[in-house]
Amino acid sequence: MSLYLDRYAHPQQLIPTAPQLDLGIVVTIPCFNEAYLIKTLQSLKNCDLPSCSVEVIIIINNAEDAIKDVKKQNRLTYKEAAKWANVHSTDQLRFYVYWESALPKKHAGVGLARKIAMDEAVRRFEIIGHSDGIIVCFDADSMCETNYLIEIEKLFINNPKCPGCSIYFEHPIAGEEDNLVYEAIIDYELFLRYYVNALKFAGFPHAFQTIGSSMAVRSGIYQKQGGMNKRKAGEDFYFLHKIIPLGHFAELKTTKVIPSPRQSDRVPFGTGKAVNDWLQTKKLDTYNINTFRDLKIFYELLYSSKAYKKDSIMDDNTLPASIRDFLLTIDFNENLKRIQNNSGSDSTFYDNFHRWFDGFKVLKYVHFARDNYHPNEPITHAASHLLNEAKSENAKDLLMKYRSLDLS
Repeated sequence: MSLYLDRYAHPQQLIPTAPQLDLGIVVTIPCFNEAYLIKTLQSLKNCDLPSCSVEVIIIINNAEDAIKDVKKQNRLTYKEAAKWANVHSTDQLRFYVYWESALPKKHAGVGLARKIAMDEAVRRFEIIGHSDGIIVCFDADSMCETNYLIEIEKLFINNPKCPGCSIYFEHPIAGEEDNLVYEAIIDYELFLRYYVNALKFAGFPHAFQTIGSSMAVRSGIYQKQGGMNKRKAGEDFYFLHKIIPLGHFAELKTTKVIPSPRQSDRVPFGTGKAVNDWLQTKKLDTYNINTFRDLKIFYELLYSSKAYKKDSIMDDNTLPASIRDFLLTIDFNENLKRIQNNSGSDSTFYDNFHRWFDGFKVLKYVHFARDNYHPNEPITHAASHLLNEAKSENAKDLLMKYRSLDLS
């Protein structure tokens, strides 16, 4: 029994049977009020198989006080999925379906459901002594390309120091849904890609997509970083920003996850909520490009010799006001001195600094700048500015450019 399983994991072991000795990948899927789970499972079933065996753990879940309709749907989904899993499981690709029907209402949500599934994946790997086993996060309404499992295995084999990865994704932008839904998802995916590319432009070294349906981590790293959190939304963002600063984090671009474009009220923010909001307003505004221009100046000053030599960059007259005022709210000078005093070299200083001034603090700055200096602007305007192009109103064309950029 590992220390993590003994002290921090979800206490209940779910799967009584022993795993295959060559188990190398466990795909984990939280499922809440989802009528189309079988399509997702079939997408995984259709994958070309890697050299290792694979397990898929599905946690159908609801809170103890869930409404009757949700419980009814979960019951139907569980029965259908359990029957399907019994028919389609093989020694090399096995599906396990569980229904957590009364999660405590304080914590019930996608974070806890992911944690239950990922903790069970840890148990499976610990049984066979495989701490480098790969835990993959997927969603109950997502699909994938047929090379999905093979490419995940290949990435981790070819990059032995890699602690985890973000997996390339593309939402459907045409199909059976109403056209307005696809207009909404185009804007939303453009926002996701714009934000990460704007952070890269600014010089933030940990700019990666943090999408719950499109990420993977080694079991040992998962344990050392305290496992998945119980957040009801944004669990993926907070989780990956514990993994990314470890170094050697990767982007898997040779396969593709296809998340659902559907509107949803499952979580307070994210894809479904964004689609809902867009359908109300028919627009999506996002962070002003000037926010990232200011952030770029900050990182340029930080990477000059001043930061490590104990001079405060707060005194530099080129520091933008949006940055200076935000740094005052987080006791920047005091924290900078603490980091300098605990860093014996340039590289150690920057590692320590970025663990403190992490993705969460950067997002707090972005919100501070939005609220006090640089108001939001339409997503097409911001995305055009970042590409140094004239303002474009064609979100689809811009999205195609950003997809190409992200695959390059």
